[in-house]
Amino acid sequence: MTSSSASSDRTRRHANASSRPAPRTQPASASLHFIAGLSSGVLSAVLLQPADLLKTRVQQADSHGRSVRAIVRQMWQQQPQPQQRVRQLWRGTLPSTLRTGLGSALYFSSLNALRQRVGATTTTSSSSSSSLPQLSPVANLTTGAVARASIGFVMMPSTVLKVRYESSLYPRYRSLGSACADIWRHEGTRGFFVGYGATAVRDAPYAGLYVLFYEQCKTVLGRVLRARSGAGDEQGRMTGVSSASLHFVSGAVAAGLATALTNPFDVLKTRIQLQPGRYRNMCAAASQMLRSRAEGGRGGGWGALWDGLGLRMAKKALSSALAWTLYEELVSG
Repeated sequence: MTSSSASSDRTRRHANASSRPAPRTQPASASLHFIAGLSSGVLSAVLLQPADLLKTRVQQADSHGRSVRAIVRQMWQQQPQPQQRVRQLWRGTLPSTLRTGLGSALYFSSLNALRQRVGATTTTSSSSSSSLPQLSPVANLTTGAVARASIGFVMMPSTVLKVRYESSLYPRYRSLGSACADIWRHEGTRGFFVGYGATAVRDAPYAGLYVLFYEQCKTVLGRVLRARSGAGDEQGRMTGVSSASLHFVSGAVAAGLATALTNPFDVLKTRIQLQPGRYRNMCAAASQMLRSRAEGGRGGGWGALWDGLGLRMAKKALSSALAWTLYEELVSG
């Protein structure tokens, strides 16, 4: 056989292989989505707990206008033992891990179930690195919001415990058991769900916007990567390091944008959960904060609604990037 005929034969075989339909990928099981979400949530919660703690303290009513450096200095002064100073930054890690780990597991499982159901009727055709169904922007927004608001209600008790542990207003909380007993004794069942309105108004738009921005970023950045470096297999799916990098960058960008838009509700949620007697609900909290500034008091004004924005954006960008990258890589295998 001549070299020209051998070359043409190889060309025909390659063309036939490329023309075959790509094998259908079996969707990951529900248990795998749960385990992947749990793993990603626990990892991000433990690594980034100091940022969450500092963000909570910045948003306290008595901390408005104070810098992160001033808050850290005060923490250092209150704790004379050097080895305990660093440990202070991880105060509240247990309730935070329970909330973020279990919450992420339930959220990713619910989100996958919703996307599978919606995707069965409205799936968009696009090349993507994701193993999840590709939905329209409106469907991405809706499924993210519904999943996050639902799981947020289930996880509210751990959310309240987490915020109070992280603040400096509840030093008497020495264990989860004593904290739960204290809330039950003074506030009853309502105490475990205080601030859910502000939490839902924060989380539902955040999650919906996040999924929307995340999928859009993956689509745009994926096209750029494939166009510049040809990173991808024959079906256009991202592979290896390119896929992980795409997920990480998309997660960070989406989290930054969604966080900036929803920060005022995060401040209101924190105030209500820390001082439910002073801030009865979301509307009352917003009104009191704005009125406090007008009357010359501390902890108020429009600027207070953006307290902790820098810390929250940095923490959310890193945690979401880590969580979604690990989740996508585990699910896709």
